Amino acid sequence: MTNVLVIMANALRRAALGCMGHPIVKTPNIDALAERGTVFVNAYTPSPMCVPARAAIATGNYVHRIGAWDSASPYGGTPRSWMHRLRDRGVPVTSVGKLHFRSEKDDNGFSREVLPMHVANGTGWTLGPLRGRARGYDRTAELAAEIGYGETDHTRYDRAVSAAAADVIRDGADTNLPWAAFVSFVSPHYPMCAPEDYRGLYDPADMDEPIAYGKRNRPRHPEVKRLSKFFNYDDHFDTCRMSEARAAYYALCTFLDDQVGRVLDALDETGQSENTVVLFASDHGEMLGDHGIWTKQVMYEGSVGVPLIAAGPGFSAGRRVKTAVSLLDLHPTILSAAGLNVDPTLPGHSLIRLASRDDDPYRAVFSEYHDGGSTTGFFMVRWAQWKYVHYVGVQPQLFNLANDPDERRSLASNHGYRFVLKEARDRLYAVCNPDAVDTQAFSDQDAKIKALGGVEACLKGEGLGHAPAPKVEAGGRS
Repeated sequence: MTNVLVIMANALRRAALGCMGHPIVKTPNIDALAERGTVFVNAYTPSPMCVPARAAIATGNYVHRIGAWDSASPYGGTPRSWMHRLRDRGVPVTSVGKLHFRSEKDDNGFSREVLPMHVANGTGWTLGPLRGRARGYDRTAELAAEIGYGETDHTRYDRAVSAAAADVIRDGADTNLPWAAFVSFVSPHYPMCAPEDYRGLYDPADMDEPIAYGKRNRPRHPEVKRLSKFFNYDDHFDTCRMSEARAAYYALCTFLDDQVGRVLDALDETGQSENTVVLFASDHGEMLGDHGIWTKQVMYEGSVGVPLIAAGPGFSAGRRVKTAVSLLDLHPTILSAAGLNVDPTLPGHSLIRLASRDDDPYRAVFSEYHDGGSTTGFFMVRWAQWKYVHYVGVQPQLFNLANDPDERRSLASNHGYRFVLKEARDRLYAVCNPDAVDTQAFSDQDAKIKALGGVEACLKGEGLGHAPAPKVEAGGRS
């Protein structure tokens, strides 16, 4: 009998964990999970944006195949999810916490949703489908303004989520039948405001500096520059505020770790750790000032790279897998752990299988972005030491992550790498035709804009900011 527990963070940098070698951040509970399980050191999100990524994770399919283009196209129960598959086989599947789907009124595949957090008004961020037609995002000042210490709606909510998840695990032990749970936290997503008792863990004066933070080091790629101008968060930071933000973000990482520990303790206390597959990940990363960029949206490692740890039946303790993996691999992993057949038409592969083999440097993974601020679609292909980013109608980027892990120098215009570029394009076209996908995205988004009442209605619609959390009591109860 095997249970499945998926724990999802929100906007957690892959590097911001002790088990990933960070010299400052304290994450003892997640580190302990890594010690008893397998760490996938090259894991990536299918899209560096919450709503498309979470729809892709649920369905196990690419964003362009399911039409989850942007933050106003949330998952609404179709295509069918891994949750549907388990529930149809009689396995109770409970969600606790953030989903960022359309609504709990939809059949998302769960047996029940506890403290669900969905997109605002069932619509989401209406600037998303506008893309380049919106001049800019006017709420970027919030990020720099909301830095510090004190309880927020998000931290209260996460405490309630960990408490409710522990109850779900205890209830599962009482039934003596297999169960599955998706436990999802908001932290460390901004506002970068950690509870007061985490003050003092990280001194702003001791913070590491963002990658290529000086203005003369900023990316020169035209689409990255346009996107950075649209999301002009960095205009509101000086060096002091930047250090304070990183300290508060790391404090939130430790707060998240404490909540994860609370959930894992319930597994241990009920004697279910040995028969439960635990999958820990984040929906996307956080740039945290790298290259002068905050939040996500781009294909740099801070944004598109994610932590991924698997423990329990099928996973070796202390194993570190270098094969590139995707959060789309969660879908077949969950099904195979539960003894179900995996749909061979889906792009993912079971992490259990990948972890049992030698590292495969030539396995490629894929990510894409068609959301707010972009004037064209962009697509990432990652394999071996290479990362290729294709922009429809705009010059690409090519990085050798072995020699240039900070992604400071694109090699795309260097004739000496023409054969690598050809391989990169071949790998991309094996997944999709980017021109056709870009055309379809804009066509579907035009229809979405019309359905939302037109451009002006979208401009006046719900701002993204940070999604409102369901209200809970100060003690962390709903």
